Amino acid sequence: MIPNREEMKKALEIRHGKELQEKFSQAKVAVCGLGGLGSNIAVSLARAGIGKLLLVDDDKVDITNLHRQQYKACQVGMYKTDALLSNLKEIAPYIHVEKYTGRITEENACDILQGVDIICEAFDAAQEKAMLVNTVLEKMPEKYLIAASGMAGLGTANSIKTRKITDKFYLCGDEVSEVSKESTLFSTRVMLCAAHQAHMVLCIIGGQHE
Repeated sequence: MIPNREEMKKALEIRHGKELQEKFSQAKVAVCGLGGLGSNIAVSLARAGIGKLLLVDDDKVDITNLHRQQYKACQVGMYKTDALLSNLKEIAPYIHVEKYTGRITEENACDILQGVDIICEAFDAAQEKAMLVNTVLEKMPEKYLIAASGMAGLGTANSIKTRKITDKFYLCGDEVSEVSKESTLFSTRVMLCAAHQAHMVLCIIGGQHE
């Protein structure tokens, strides 16, 4: 039996405290890119009781995604926005999720992201990463941005870190490793980097980001 809304709320308040959980429930966070980073970020935030998520991606689930992304074999071929929405509703039935199934660009980013408090950059391609970071920093400087760089290979988990770049811009990862050099991505280091990004979101909302 699925717990009702009030039961879910009380369970989170017991864990996080009523005041902090209220802040979580009022926050709206965008996750741009729903691959290994983004799908794990979204799951962590849903479990923490973040009230509203905006999911942004134009891709479909592929069998090669299953080793590191929060999708199921039965969801291969589905748009990632649809598949992840379904999975999040199983975890947090009362979360409010919006989705944008399409490509975010410099031209449409401000319209898509205008209603969110915090933006998580979780793209795979360097060009998309750079586009989103530059667009947010230049056109939406009032928003918090948490980006990622470097999580490939089997290097030590201890090299994945969070670094504050500016007052509202944070970078997670080892900032060195690349898929082109390390051959592949492993679920463990990708999840570590995603956890850093999700945790930074919680710290910002909780006012402990300094």
